[in-house]
Amino acid sequence: MSRSERLLNLLQVLRHHRRPVTGQALSAELGVSIRTLYRDIASLKAQGAVIEGEPGLGYVMKPGFMLPPLMFAAEELDALVLGMRLIAEQGDQSLAQGASRALDKIYAVLPAELRRELEASALLVGAGRKVPPQAVDADVLRTAIRIGHKLELSYRTPAGAVSERTVWPFALVYFDLTRVLMCWCELRGAFRNFRTDRILAAKLLSTRSPRSRQALLAQWRRTEYVAGHSILPEATSGVR
Repeated sequence: MSRSERLLNLLQVLRHHRRPVTGQALSAELGVSIRTLYRDIASLKAQGAVIEGEPGLGYVMKPGFMLPPLMFAAEELDALVLGMRLIAEQGDQSLAQGASRALDKIYAVLPAELRRELEASALLVGAGRKVPPQAVDADVLRTAIRIGHKLELSYRTPAGAVSERTVWPFALVYFDLTRVLMCWCELRGAFRNFRTDRILAAKLLSTRSPRSRQALLAQWRRTEYVAGHSILPEATSGVR
């Protein structure tokens, strides 16, 4: 196990214990020597962790300390790299650029040993079919969700008719070939889902949604449609 993984494991164990725990108990839980444990505690303190205690009395860490990204375990780093590469390949332009910048920032702060692991990562994203062309920039949809404002949509139904809707967006679901905007629809007075490739125009309104996205998502999860199912198990489920 690398030093960075040891420090991350020690951090997680200290967070788990609300009361002082002895060095012997910590070393047994982590599978390291007591000497290594004391050295790792000193390293965490040097990085800003407030760990109170001393040998023979036990240790407890005050909440609020966050390690920098260099403390990712190997499997956590793999998950991040693969996720960023998927977004860079399959996301819209703005999101793809954001993923690439985020990966660059992670790379910049990694220690040499983990930077080499990232460079040699064998988790690659294969070429696949692309999401259908979108008439509306997904940034508009994400912004509406983030700031909690209403959207005015012009939407083409599966039958080809065009419908005008004012909605309260609260989530955007990404599938392989489809994206779905989840909303409360003022026209229907109910939850409705809209495929983004059928949205012809979207205007961000200055009016805030009466309910927050957290409240809307919580209510949506409680509906009869969702009960017992994962979110939108099929790309066309509940989509108008």
